[in-house]
Amino acid sequence: MRQAIMQRTRWVGWLPPGIKRLGRNFLECCFLLRSVFSPDFKDVWIRFWMRYAGLDRMGRFSTRLATWFAPPYTERTYLSRLNSRGYIDPRAIILHKQLRVGANIFIADRVVIHQDQGGGPVEFGDRVHIFRDTIVATGQGGRVAIGAGTFIQPCCKIMGYKGRIEIGCGVQIAPNCAFYSYDHGFAPGELIGKQPLQTKGGIVIGDDAWLGFGVIVLDGVRIGKGAVVGAGSVVTRDVPDETIAVGVPARVVKRRSDLDPAAPVQSSKTVQTMGGNS
Repeated sequence: MRQAIMQRTRWVGWLPPGIKRLGRNFLECCFLLRSVFSPDFKDVWIRFWMRYAGLDRMGRFSTRLATWFAPPYTERTYLSRLNSRGYIDPRAIILHKQLRVGANIFIADRVVIHQDQGGGPVEFGDRVHIFRDTIVATGQGGRVAIGAGTFIQPCCKIMGYKGRIEIGCGVQIAPNCAFYSYDHGFAPGELIGKQPLQTKGGIVIGDDAWLGFGVIVLDGVRIGKGAVVGAGSVVTRDVPDETIAVGVPARVVKRRSDLDPAAPVQSSKTVQTMGGNS
């Protein structure tokens, strides 16, 4: 860099030495700034700091430094592949002493993972992706486990109180979905807010299921492997494997095997109501 600056300032030899030094210093700053904002420098910076990323204090600080030159929002998902400890955004709020994570996880900004009184563990498998404004909480003996390769889109609520919430591998969950492994007691003659929480055993979602936008899953439900639940549905009873359920409350309308493989996936009016995972 210094040789290039000397070549560019050769023509100013008639200027006083102090002015020449000032000009060379200015050009040196320009070269430095150009290198700092070059794509190569940004990539080296990100990769360097992501080597030290993690859940501890130093890891969170290193991740913050890496994000100085990282792209925004979902374009940051590739950062989770630069380190086996994955990417946990500096603005994610982690208030859980029993959080256990697998390799290459992605936790976006403004995600909240909270342990309330008596809450059990939260476990994320390898390559789990959780996008912004999602809340995962446990309390009163409840626990949450999310299998490898599952994607949870923005603004979801996963509330593991009293019972368990088990989400399998490769599950696709669209924005604004909610999961509650408990219910309030509402016996007459007493304020509902003073009655204890109760559970029917929690929620289980099988591998490769797909839940559309705004699905609500209530306590005591099992959604089977490869099942599809349409957007806006409220699931109050079990959904068998490889079936399609829609409505409030959700009801099975057909099996996936009934669909014509040669026809568009969303050819029927019922299936058109289902939301995607993004």
